Amino acid sequence: MSTINPTALTTHDHDAGHAHVHYEIGFVRKYIFSTDHKIIGVQFLMTTLLMLLVGGSLALCVRWQLAFPWREMPIIGRLLFSGQGGAISPEFYTMLFTMHATVMIFLVIIPILAGAFGNFLIPLQIGADDMAFPTLNMLSYWFMWPAIGLFGASFFVAGGAAAAGWTSYPTLSALPQAAPGSGAGQTLWLLAVTFIGFSSMMGSINYLTTIINMRAPGLTLFRMPMTIWGMFITAILQAFALPVLTAAGAMMICDRTLGTTFFIPGGLVVNNADPTIGGGQALLWQHLFWFYSHPAVYIMIVPAMGMVSDIISTFSRKPLFGYRPMVYSMAAIAGLGFIVWGHHMFISGMNPALGMTFMVSTMMIALPSAVKTFNWLGTMWGGNLQFTTPMLNAIAFVSMFVVGGLSGIFMAAVPVDIYIHDTYFIVAHFHYVLFGATLFGVFGAIHFWFPKMFGRMMNEPLGKLHFALTFIGFNVTFFPMHLLGVAGFPRRLADPYNYPYLEHLLPLNQVMTYGALLMGFAQLLIIGNFVYSIFRGKKVGRNPWNSNTLEWTAPSPPGHGNFDILPIVYRGPYEYASPLVEEDFLPQTKFLPTEDRHIDPNADPH
Repeated sequence: MSTINPTALTTHDHDAGHAHVHYEIGFVRKYIFSTDHKIIGVQFLMTTLLMLLVGGSLALCVRWQLAFPWREMPIIGRLLFSGQGGAISPEFYTMLFTMHATVMIFLVIIPILAGAFGNFLIPLQIGADDMAFPTLNMLSYWFMWPAIGLFGASFFVAGGAAAAGWTSYPTLSALPQAAPGSGAGQTLWLLAVTFIGFSSMMGSINYLTTIINMRAPGLTLFRMPMTIWGMFITAILQAFALPVLTAAGAMMICDRTLGTTFFIPGGLVVNNADPTIGGGQALLWQHLFWFYSHPAVYIMIVPAMGMVSDIISTFSRKPLFGYRPMVYSMAAIAGLGFIVWGHHMFISGMNPALGMTFMVSTMMIALPSAVKTFNWLGTMWGGNLQFTTPMLNAIAFVSMFVVGGLSGIFMAAVPVDIYIHDTYFIVAHFHYVLFGATLFGVFGAIHFWFPKMFGRMMNEPLGKLHFALTFIGFNVTFFPMHLLGVAGFPRRLADPYNYPYLEHLLPLNQVMTYGALLMGFAQLLIIGNFVYSIFRGKKVGRNPWNSNTLEWTAPSPPGHGNFDILPIVYRGPYEYASPLVEEDFLPQTKFLPTEDRHIDPNADPH
């Protein structure tokens, strides 16, 4: 247990009336149960990178089965699937794709964006010394570990892990644990998702409070970087959507353990007993789940949109094209995300008029998405482009987002969606949006802000090699899925080749699996580069990218309290190639003689 050394008490004078008291604390308190937003951000980042390897390994098992059905997996097949001679069983296959999606969404994409970069960047980019609620911030990280444990334990309980898809569709998932085919793993899944929900809710409360109340003097809302706008809008989405999923999960847990029938329809026979009486609605779960999970799609990409905007402007050496339209379009995407959940349920037999409403509102999301895409292209157009590793990944984000967005318009149309809904066209679409877009944005952000996190640079040649292999492997893996989907290749089946009209698609699946293997092993490069650079990377100063936002005025890595002096903001974050200075960048905190120096540090920045 750490102790406070009274003799180690120091005071950092930020400016008159802004003294920051600093107590030296022990290792466990500083690095394990830390309340420092920077340490918590790094904890989230390292944990999610580990989970990325886990989720990717589950995906490779899925790809092996589709490419080489019922054949022994090399190296680990006998260890994991000894009962089937080293081959994946149909039951275990459904667990694999369910838990792959679960891990990648709940333990990788959401926490790496909001948890890792949200924690690390929000106070630094708004000029604050920490989050509004440091202890709540610490809890938001540690609430993720029970979820990790429960997800992992579900593989080892009777009946195995959840196997109803990451959407956990009833009625199978809602049946009591004693029912055949409905083991305790599903209950553990629900409990784990509940822990993740509490973790995200703690973060959203903290982010909203911090951004609204703790901005530096002069940092008005429309002087905030796009990264902060992305985190701010995402926190609003989480605050409104998460309670719905949490309530739905609680109801399903009650169905499984207490005998309620929220989602179990009347007439079911459970364990040869009398038909269940209660008349619950299986579709109710879908409505509640997708009311959360479609906004969750934007929770998984809006922060990346903000980070990519910062990266593209920095390495184009140009102001961000259309700053206010970018903010408004991001808000419009989030707002429309709350009224389109029904497009996931076009095949559920909904009223055609209601289906038309969801269809039109879904198509409308293409408009603000197009605004953002054209603004990113407008920022790069005519710029002095620097093709660093962050910039390459940011450009890949835009490219893959366009592909995923265009395929999404197909699914917005009810007649088309009815045909392709349960095919690999859908798998291609959401991987282009949530891997091709979001994770390329994350990879760019890791390389971009790594110097600020650790005071060292990641290896650029190795970073570019990782980008190239990932980009090639990704497109070889997922673009052909569009072709599979149009051909009617179904998702969620362990051996679709039992259908004669699909037999000719086996070679294409094998090519895709080779691409997945390339992409999977390429991630070892970024993990190795990350770990090596922490200790042996080239040391850098405060602002190695010559960027304008507030975090680059702090030391690298920032110390306790983040800033040497309280930053005062005079302008927006994207003043590159300004005629007012000789350099090609103009930081937000640099005072020019033509500006008003008299900004009250105690004034409300609004």
